[in-house]
Amino acid sequence: MAARILDGKSLAAKVRAAVKRDVEALAQRGIRPGLAVILAGDNPASRVYVRNKVRACEETGVRSEMYELPANVSEEALIDRVLALNDDSDIHGILVQLPLPKQIHADRVLESVAPAKDVDGFHESNLGALLAGKPRMVPCTPAGVMRLLDHAGVAIAGAHAVVIGRSNIVGKPLSLLLLQRDATVTICHSKSKDLENIARSADILVAAVGRAKLVTGRMVKPGACVIDVGVNRLTDGSLAGDVEFASASEVAGWITPVPGGVGPMTIAMLLENCLRAASASH
Repeated sequence: MAARILDGKSLAAKVRAAVKRDVEALAQRGIRPGLAVILAGDNPASRVYVRNKVRACEETGVRSEMYELPANVSEEALIDRVLALNDDSDIHGILVQLPLPKQIHADRVLESVAPAKDVDGFHESNLGALLAGKPRMVPCTPAGVMRLLDHAGVAIAGAHAVVIGRSNIVGKPLSLLLLQRDATVTICHSKSKDLENIARSADILVAAVGRAKLVTGRMVKPGACVIDVGVNRLTDGSLAGDVEFASASEVAGWITPVPGGVGPMTIAMLLENCLRAASASH
């Protein structure tokens, strides 16, 4: 039996509608959430992502400001821009689009964002709060994955969750969120041995490594929930996830498509974080 689709696009639309209602309620108090987006360089994929985020802001009533910087921008100039936005009371969220140009240390830039305005949830203090079990700004993609699981009614407590990928953006924070919901969590990475058998033991299998079609149906436990975080551009121009959808969907119980799965939820959670930051600031 083919897997049920975890439709991130439709769920994200519901989240955005709720955000719009809350933004309108804040407007009655004279507050309008403001998001600043910094784009350094001319990465085509980054431009697409930023355009989608700005469009979502317009749809929900969140005010967005776009700051485009040249590819040769200095690290000092970029951080100065962030610091100025930290002091701008009309800006409640700051998003620095990754990747940054090679001459810039991304960690230094992300750490310059005020934690209260860190709507991406990448600042060390926000990641530390998550580790301590007191989450503040949660990274958007992991938050979106958890919302998808809850919306589908996937049992998390007691489940074996295998997360393939250990980035600070997805793998590590998602593992912590699953652990806090009483899952038994295994994190796999490029040095993990016997990945196929580990993956096949998962009740919840998350692929977040950026390798097209890494996870095949042979690696999926019958009835498992498969979450595909990857977005990879193939040579023919089409998009593919980290999961080979055709074979995995014949084995899994639930599965996210690419596109239309985790991606829309990431943007929806960004809007929620911006709304939360605006509410907290007042």
